[in-house]
Amino acid sequence: MVTLKIDNISVTVPEGTTILEAAWRAGIALPTLCFYKDLNEIGACRICVVEKVGESRLIAACDNAVEDGMEILTNSPKVRAARRTNLELILSQHNSSCTTCVRSGNCTLQDLAADFGLTANPYEVALPKNDWNPDFPLIRDAQKCIRCMRCIQVCDKIQGLGIWDLNGTGTRTNVGVAGGEKIENTACVLCGQCITHCPVGALRERDDTDRVFAALADPETVTVVQIAPAVRAAWGEGLGLDRDRASVNRLVAALRRVGFDYIFDTNFSADLTIMEEGSEFLARLQAGELQKWPMFTSCCPGWVRFMKSQYPDMVDQLSSAKSPQAMFGAVTKTWFAERSGIDPAKIFSISIMPCVSKKHECDIPNLNDSGYRDVDVVLTTREVDRILRAEHINAAALPEEPFDSPLGAGTGAAVIFGATGGVMEAALRSAYYLVTGSNPDPDHFKAVRGYDGAWREAEFELAGAKLRVAVASGLANTRRLIEAIRAGKVKYDFVEIMACPGGCGGGGGQPICDGFELAQERDEKLYALDRENPLRFSHENPTVITLYEEYLGKPMSHKAHDLLHTDHHGWHLPCEEK
Repeated sequence: MVTLKIDNISVTVPEGTTILEAAWRAGIALPTLCFYKDLNEIGACRICVVEKVGESRLIAACDNAVEDGMEILTNSPKVRAARRTNLELILSQHNSSCTTCVRSGNCTLQDLAADFGLTANPYEVALPKNDWNPDFPLIRDAQKCIRCMRCIQVCDKIQGLGIWDLNGTGTRTNVGVAGGEKIENTACVLCGQCITHCPVGALRERDDTDRVFAALADPETVTVVQIAPAVRAAWGEGLGLDRDRASVNRLVAALRRVGFDYIFDTNFSADLTIMEEGSEFLARLQAGELQKWPMFTSCCPGWVRFMKSQYPDMVDQLSSAKSPQAMFGAVTKTWFAERSGIDPAKIFSISIMPCVSKKHECDIPNLNDSGYRDVDVVLTTREVDRILRAEHINAAALPEEPFDSPLGAGTGAAVIFGATGGVMEAALRSAYYLVTGSNPDPDHFKAVRGYDGAWREAEFELAGAKLRVAVASGLANTRRLIEAIRAGKVKYDFVEIMACPGGCGGGGGQPICDGFELAQERDEKLYALDRENPLRFSHENPTVITLYEEYLGKPMSHKAHDLLHTDHHGWHLPCEEK
């Protein structure tokens, strides 16, 4: 243990503790900007500088360890002047048009400027050139970048891709795509983790809200919305609602006030995905096709992009089942349109997703099998929150309202799709039924839940046979798992991968709470919803049963395969073709 004084307060902390952490333990709040615990502790912004008594040079509190007997001043005139100057210099290279920024009101730099009382900047503002493809789902504004390097760290350490890097030298140093490459030509998986870890508005998703407002304004257009499982655990955060008040049925009520014609639940197609993917897994397992490598889930488009760019020789191990979003779009413009007497050409299908990569997924040509564009536009959770604010809808004051029928039915198995391990658990619940004809305890497969370690593994007995499964989230963890599989160090039959840490709960399209990872808290909400649902098995979803009876026949039928499955070799990333 080390004892020191911070602002004349005696503090005793473990050796190796940073000055920043020691100050926080003493109840002294130091300002930070680039700092992100366990990810970015590099002292780049110099906003957390403090004065060490006896030394003339100020030091960054975030990356300097305490020393026994040291005395620290966190708010001396010298410290205050230095912080203010450092902040002014950052602002001199930052586009401060806050009123038109998506992060206005939720921006750490904006908060610091207000805290320091900055009403004018003595330095001339010099903004870098901004050259970016506006059609790409991920948008970077170089004029708002503050070179905190969080995007570099999260892409390297958490996702293992290294898309971002420092380019140039000296005063010309800037953050950008590694090697000066165009973003659309890289192996970026569009996970959006760089967006959720950016403290300002330098990174964001492409805004598609104008397309939605245009559809709403057209009296000939029928707007159909689907709400993804993980959205219900997070949408209220951006509007100041607590998690219990921000129920999915209150979101349904809010979207009705916006003017959408039909509001459905992606949980319906998550259950449908389980029927197709689970049946495919059993067929491939029984045919002996998984002797070398396991079958991988295919629900996460960021993960599919990762597999195609990093391990193209393993693409055939992906399930051919489309994601729940894509299945929903296909069913909407076929079965639902026929059943409802609606011309599918007039349906505008909108997905509300916790994900940025879904914006790319809906554009993939061979994922559109209804004869039309299956999903017309994807909105992130953040974009939906912006729509509700723009329409001045007080969601907190609205009563809960049910989803529309028939695509509003979902089970507890579907809602946990939003949590890491949830797809695996849902699939195993129904696989057990498909093999044995009876339901297991719904929580029998909960060993796949959790957040510890690079990946989780479990072994279950299925009709007398041993079934080995693994679950990973975050792409650096995924790479470790795949390398272990390829090296023969581990062997599994079925593997679930989610690109974002913690699964869709921590998705790159979810509300941003700077400095906090909320995936686990959101996932716990999804598991609570599963426990509360009277139906906890995908094969018991009444609408899914009706869909097979009226239209598809059975899982893996010819019609189901044409509509609900895809060829992952049918489209290419630019980096694949190099």
